[in-house]
Amino acid sequence: MIPLLSLGIPGNIITALLLGAMMIHGITPSCFFINEHPHIFWGVITSMYVGNILLLVLNLPLIGIWVRFLKTPYAVLFPLILLICLIGVYTVNNNRYDILVMLVFGVAGYLMRKAEFEPAPLLFAMVIGPIMENALRQSLLYSRGHFSIFLTRPISAVLIIASILLLLSSWLPQVKRKREMMAKEAQQAE
Repeated sequence: MIPLLSLGIPGNIITALLLGAMMIHGITPSCFFINEHPHIFWGVITSMYVGNILLLVLNLPLIGIWVRFLKTPYAVLFPLILLICLIGVYTVNNNRYDILVMLVFGVAGYLMRKAEFEPAPLLFAMVIGPIMENALRQSLLYSRGHFSIFLTRPISAVLIIASILLLLSSWLPQVKRKREMMAKEAQQAE
């Protein structure tokens, strides 16, 4: 929450969703967020404290009920969760189309999970993508269409080089393993 509320940079998918919700309401978290919207900032901080206290109050005496609830078979629990989601989606706008949207995205999420795609980066990209496009457009307008602005500015150049190094650091071990496997296969062939 600290990078989001102080710099406008989400640290994980939950804070990216929170950033998206704030932007829908016309609030852009930045270094001026605390001064411009102190009621929202302190509301978020207070809600975290209240939420932790309520978790303690509710979870300590009710731990036995939660354990029994978790022992419920999946064949019973899944339809109940689906029913509650359908009722919740319908009651927001009293629109049957919202149920269809929920089901389509549920199936898409299920297929992504089966294909071992992580949905979090996709959601993160949907929230951060428009912000990055806007910043790219502003930078290119400022530099009159020259991409060299990203390499001539020191902070931008350092971030681009760091990104390239991070990509290479995740790619190089795979190349090394592949070479070792090829060397072992060559030795076994001889």
